[in-house]
Amino acid sequence: MPDVTTAPVFKLVRRTREPVAAQTLRSTAAAVIAYVVALMVLPAQPAPLTAPLTALLVVQVTLYATLTTGVRRVNSVVAGVVVAIGFSALVGLTWWSLGLTIFAALIVGHLVRVSEFVPEVAISAMLVLGVTQVGSAAWHRILETLIGAGVGLLFNLLLAPPVWVQPAGASIEGLASGIGRMLRAMGEDIAGLGHVPVAHAAARLHEARRLDHAIVEVDASLRQAEESLRLNPRVRDGLLARIVLRTGLDTLEICAVVLRVLSRTLTDLAKHRTEERLVPADVAVLLQELFGHMARAVESFARLITTQVSANAEEAEERLTEALADGRAVRDRVADLLLEDVQEHPRQWQLHGALLSEVDRILDELDVDKRTERLTQELDRRAAEVNERYPRLAALAARLRGSGSEPPRPGVET
Repeated sequence: MPDVTTAPVFKLVRRTREPVAAQTLRSTAAAVIAYVVALMVLPAQPAPLTAPLTALLVVQVTLYATLTTGVRRVNSVVAGVVVAIGFSALVGLTWWSLGLTIFAALIVGHLVRVSEFVPEVAISAMLVLGVTQVGSAAWHRILETLIGAGVGLLFNLLLAPPVWVQPAGASIEGLASGIGRMLRAMGEDIAGLGHVPVAHAAARLHEARRLDHAIVEVDASLRQAEESLRLNPRVRDGLLARIVLRTGLDTLEICAVVLRVLSRTLTDLAKHRTEERLVPADVAVLLQELFGHMARAVESFARLITTQVSANAEEAEERLTEALADGRAVRDRVADLLLEDVQEHPRQWQLHGALLSEVDRILDELDVDKRTERLTQELDRRAAEVNERYPRLAALAARLRGSGSEPPRPGVET
């Protein structure tokens, strides 16, 4: 245990290992190095700030984003310089030529597809157009941009950017925890309140709808994690990790949608039974237990798809399998009791059926075998896309695999 005097040091070390802190330090270092290199290459130029600015923009949170951003930024600067050289040779700098330059630079920016750097095309054109020695200024701006982009790219190649899988996993587990809390709360409402007021059921429905906002945030975090896995030398089996997280989020999103429909069903049932229990007392107790098993299954599923260590993954899969088995057993008991209740009181029987079908959908989506099948299908789909996009590379890989393996013996399946 560290004492009080060393606690700040441990806290600082821990923060420097976090993705946000690491990215801040990397961006700062890359910008400073780019500025020093630009001063060495262009000593006569006053403050070559374009180089550190480019490095700062190029050193993104992932290596894949660094490559794509660097190419787009260099293209935008070159395009802007070309536009400025053309206008300066023809008309020089006036108010109307400035307007034409900006207009033309923005159009060229869209044509060369530099995405978010379209304004950079116009900025480069204006800066070059405003100097007296256009040719010298154009060359220096291009050179500074190339220095900044090169430093940023080399910086990420030598010091690989952080992998953002852990924050994405935490956000996925947070979404699963939110779904689990809602399921448990709905079960407590049915068993504890007995008669559920319509306003209370409607409030649960609005709470379920707000899960859409959480899904959007998780999706953004997962996209960042997927980019951090692409072309990252620190990562092995990056494609598999991306597919596991993406298909897992798809499953949780389906569960959130079904949960919203389930809340709608309970709200409709509360509207029809304004002065009596939502379901019989014995069914209410079983429904609370069933919702508890479903909540445990959702949370175990999230831990399973975000666990990196095989031993922990096996434990999470065992918990998921156990929760699903318990949930299905209780669901069958609930179905039998609801059937008896419908035979005696056939009111709103369709809502009882809808309730059971929604429970079945959640349990089915979380099934371990279905998850394995979905992963296999997604891997096959990605492999087919790669083969279709790069047929020569796929043929070469198949030829290398074939040359490195022994020919199959007759009667032996391959």
